[in-house]
Amino acid sequence: MNILIVAATPFEVAPLIQWLEKEHAQTGPLRYRCNQSEVSVLITGVGMPLTAYALGKVLSGSKYDLAINAGIAGAFNRTLTIGEVVQVVSERFGDLGAEEADGRFMDVHEMKLIEPGQFPFQGGRLLNDAAGAFDFLPKAKGLTVNRVHGSATSIEQAMAAFDADVESMEGAAFFYACLMEQVPFLEIRSISNYVEPRNRDNWNIPLAIDQLNVVVMEVLSVLCQAA
Repeated sequence: MNILIVAATPFEVAPLIQWLEKEHAQTGPLRYRCNQSEVSVLITGVGMPLTAYALGKVLSGSKYDLAINAGIAGAFNRTLTIGEVVQVVSERFGDLGAEEADGRFMDVHEMKLIEPGQFPFQGGRLLNDAAGAFDFLPKAKGLTVNRVHGSATSIEQAMAAFDADVESMEGAAFFYACLMEQVPFLEIRSISNYVEPRNRDNWNIPLAIDQLNVVVMEVLSVLCQAA
């Protein structure tokens, strides 16, 4: 089994890389042999453009049986707790569109620039139809943005416009690339903060990273044993 781990930054998956280096044979830069499986780690850089470019380049040249996007996220949904790990099963582009004269945001689907049902979209969303095969984490709906929300006004607007549980800067680009290339995939995110008027004192990035990596290591252990 050929597995690709995709992360925006190296610090989000640093414990995973340390574990891979300790427990498994390294076969190349950020590439490891895990029983009969090959595990590669791709650090894309932050945001949709960097993620799209890095994934497009890698997926055009290599075949993967599974891609896993691992990262931290902010939560709109207050039933989620800081440090909780979720599986994101749907994604939307949160700021791809136009602002109307009255301040209302109109996305590309509403503008008819991309039809809501045009592949790989389903009703304007990107869906992981295979998510049920990995039914081991709470499921969440994702919103992907270039600029994370940090004011009460913009947060209220986003919550009114999009039915989303979590926010990231890469998820929809990851979904889009995997769907277009027909690569089975998972998006696993750990909650580092709530989406609220920006206050970094309320964030717990170390806890989120620790919990994220515990889960990803468990997933890889199971996959490598099954391969």
